[in-house]
Amino acid sequence: MKLKIYTDWWSRGNPGNAWIWVYITDINWNEIEKRYKNLGIKTNNEAEYTAVLLALLRAVELKAKEINLFSDSSLVVNQLSWNWKIKEDRLREFKNEIDKLVKDNNLKVTFTWIRREENKEADRLSNVAMDQINK
Repeated sequence: MKLKIYTDWWSRGNPGNAWIWVYITDINWNEIEKRYKNLGIKTNNEAEYTAVLLALLRAVELKAKEINLFSDSSLVVNQLSWNWKIKEDRLREFKNEIDKLVKDNNLKVTFTWIRREENKEADRLSNVAMDQINK
């Protein structure tokens, strides 16, 4: 199975109360699921990496073998694609965990940076979650 996954994150403060969102479709844009989760206190970068990790774990549960993952985090996309070095130990741990997950499950994953405007459904989910926070 091939999946398209869109991730987004939000944090009030850095570190601060962090949320992540994941929108999953099949290759033909048929919606599979939408998820969001509160992470507690995290940095922006930790939230970005957690969104990717949890999305890939869900893709494994769905028996995906090929994944196109889209994020508006240039940092995460470039680090996971080996374009940029990782200077922070905690982020390196995330990368190692993601690399192991990809290898152990024989996944083919492409990481693509998109502008925030192109990440509409994940961004919409962020507004749903933020509305719940403010209730």
